[in-house]
Amino acid sequence: MEAFGALFGLLIFAGGAFIFLLVIFVRQINQYQRGVMFTLGKFTGIKQPGWRIVIPVFQSMSKVDIRVKAVDVPDQEAITHDNISISINAVIYYKISDAAKAIIEVENFYYAVSQLAQTTMRNVVGQATLDELLQERERIADEIELIVDKASDPWGIEVVSVELKDIRLPDNLKRTMAKEAEAEREKRAVIINSLGELEASQNLAAAAKTLTESPGALHLRTLHSINDISSDQSNTTIWMVPNDGFKVMEALGKSLMGNK
Repeated sequence: MEAFGALFGLLIFAGGAFIFLLVIFVRQINQYQRGVMFTLGKFTGIKQPGWRIVIPVFQSMSKVDIRVKAVDVPDQEAITHDNISISINAVIYYKISDAAKAIIEVENFYYAVSQLAQTTMRNVVGQATLDELLQERERIADEIELIVDKASDPWGIEVVSVELKDIRLPDNLKRTMAKEAEAEREKRAVIINSLGELEASQNLAAAAKTLTESPGALHLRTLHSINDISSDQSNTTIWMVPNDGFKVMEALGKSLMGNK
């Protein structure tokens, strides 16, 4: 029994020692992570997901999240190429393409990308006019993305996309732009109204010419107008005499005067 008890105690000790060593030596790398291994301070490789043995004192491992990250670029005060002060913010989406470079080449890649995005955004906005910034937001965002991606490539970072969130203008400039838009609308309304008047006058002139050149057309038009008026159930009676009738009466009057 004593031997059995000693053996059982030894097994318990061995199991505890194994668990203790497992906790100390084994590191877990999740599927969305990569491990950057250093041995005696030197880079020795990238560890894939799973359980990895890391010998304390001699080795160390830094885990890098390779998922897409979103960096909220805070509001930046900038002056456009046409000297207008604005406030602009954006969001940058990026991911780690080389875990070793992200740890070795830059101290804090998250902070570095954020600062790079802020300075790049101010520089790009300073080269564009206000109209370009408002009308070509996608082009400005693509330009920022290209510059940030090129600058962060040595850090093992790939920029996925850049989106401009909001462009804030001074209140006095907003009022000025509103007046300009209102004036533009009024100008378009006047032009459309004048074009309608011109088209209507041309149609009336063409109709008058057609009635003049066609014998009896004016008389038929007069009869049609009388028919339209007679359909109205009112107490007013309208007598209409065609222009041809006036001509006949005038000719008859001249004839009578000549006979006298």
